[in-house]
Amino acid sequence: MNASEKAEATRIACWQPEWAASRSHRDEFLSRLAQTASSAADGGATLLITPEMSATGYLLGLARTSELAEPADGALADGVREIARRTGVAIVYGWPELTGEGIHNSVQLVDAAGAVTARYRKTHLHGEFDTSVFTAGDQLVIQAKVGALTVGLLVCYDVEFPETVRAHALAGTDLLVVPTALARPWEFVAQTLVPARAFESQLFVAYVNWYSSGPNGYCGLSRVIGPDGRARADCGGARAGTLLFAEVDREDLGTARRITPYLLDRRPELYGTAR
Repeated sequence: MNASEKAEATRIACWQPEWAASRSHRDEFLSRLAQTASSAADGGATLLITPEMSATGYLLGLARTSELAEPADGALADGVREIARRTGVAIVYGWPELTGEGIHNSVQLVDAAGAVTARYRKTHLHGEFDTSVFTAGDQLVIQAKVGALTVGLLVCYDVEFPETVRAHALAGTDLLVVPTALARPWEFVAQTLVPARAFESQLFVAYVNWYSSGPNGYCGLSRVIGPDGRARADCGGARAGTLLFAEVDREDLGTARRITPYLLDRRPELYGTAR
C-alpha cells in the first residue's frame, strides 16, 4: 500500500456498552461517553459510534421515553458536542428526539469540531414498542463527511431491508453506520444478514449494539463489515464495555466493486416498483 492509499484509511471505534435501566440519566451517559471518546482518541480513532438510543437505553416504555426526550439542540446535544470538541473525535449517538411531530428514534453525528453534521430519524419502526412510542422518519438517505469518508446513517431494523442499504450505496455512502439494539435470539441478523447487506451493496457497515445477559438480553456482536462481506473487526465473544477499532479504507470499495460489480450490473428498468 502506498502513501496515497494509506491516506484514504479512517480509523473508527465502536462502543458496545452494557445496558441497564438505571443508566438512563443524561449526566451518567455523558460521563461514560467522555471516557469512551477519550479512549477512542487514544486508540487513533476519528469517529466513535454508539448503539441505538445510547443516551437513554431502549425499551423504556412510553412514559419514561417521553420524560427523557429532548430536542436535537437540547442539553444532551450540548454535552456531546463539548466531548467531541475536547477529544477531537466525531461521535454518533442516539436518543429520543422531541419534535412538533412527536418523538423520533434518532441518531445524530457530531463532528470533531463539535458541529452537528447529520441527523437521522428511524424510518422503519419495529414491533409494538417502536410503533406505539415513536413517529417514523420520512427521509432515508442522510449523509455527512468524516475525513475522506461519506458516512450514512440507519438505525437497527432499517438495515434489515435491502432497499435501504442499496439506496445508500447508490447515493455514494462509503460507511453505513447502524446503531442497533439487537436482542437474542436474533443473532442471525448480526452474523449473517449484516455481512450480506455489506456484500450485496458493496459498502462498509458498522453495526453497533448493546450487551446484556439473559436469554432475551442484547446480544452484542458489534462488528465492522467490509464491502467484500468479511469482518474488518468484530467483538467475537466479548461482552459489555468493548471498544472495537477498525480501519475503513476507500480503496477497498473500488476493489470489491471491480471483483463483484453488482452496482454496475443492475438493470433497474426491469425491477418495476422494486427499484
